[in-house]
Amino acid sequence: MIVVGLVGRIGAGKSTVAQLLAARGATVVDADRIAHEVLDDPQVVRDVVARFGPGVLDGAGRVSRAAVAARVFGPRPDQAADLRVLEAIVHPLVRARIEALLAAERAAEARSSSPRVVVLDVPLLVQAGWDDICDRLLHVECTEEVRQARLDSRGWPAAQREARERAWDRGYRPPAPEKTVRVDASGDPAYTAFHVGRIWEEISGR
Repeated sequence: MIVVGLVGRIGAGKSTVAQLLAARGATVVDADRIAHEVLDDPQVVRDVVARFGPGVLDGAGRVSRAAVAARVFGPRPDQAADLRVLEAIVHPLVRARIEALLAAERAAEARSSSPRVVVLDVPLLVQAGWDDICDRLLHVECTEEVRQARLDSRGWPAAQREARERAWDRGYRPPAPEKTVRVDASGDPAYTAFHVGRIWEEISGR
């Protein structure tokens, strides 16, 4: 099994690259989607409410990601502390689910005649240490002007946006150059698709 990790700042275009790889046959492990699922776990809901209060629940009794984000992403020390607590609640379960998905892919490969390609779309992949298990890393980049415009479209408050950027900077280290390929996702979708297609051929041999 070939494990490919996506690396890049928020807004760089990692999701686009993941979609292009999925269209070519890769299995994409989307950590954000898994985190959404984890937030519906009854024990996680109880732990989040115990820390942040019932105000972070929506009308259906589910954890509101927007309400939690407003609590943990900001300039104050207490918000940074709240983020660490939230990560301690959510990240172990996300990691366990990712590891289970990888194990399932390895088992599926053992029953087939062709190698499988699994893409890890994890927002803080290097910071969380997932790059160590990756055979290849795709460092997704774009111009700062384009990236900032993409972030503008998300409508986050300035303080929350800055806190998310700091979360990337915290613990980041350059990935191993010998297994890293840079992908330009600045603009032209056709160019990005062509570049990703070439990388796919090299990785998968297809």
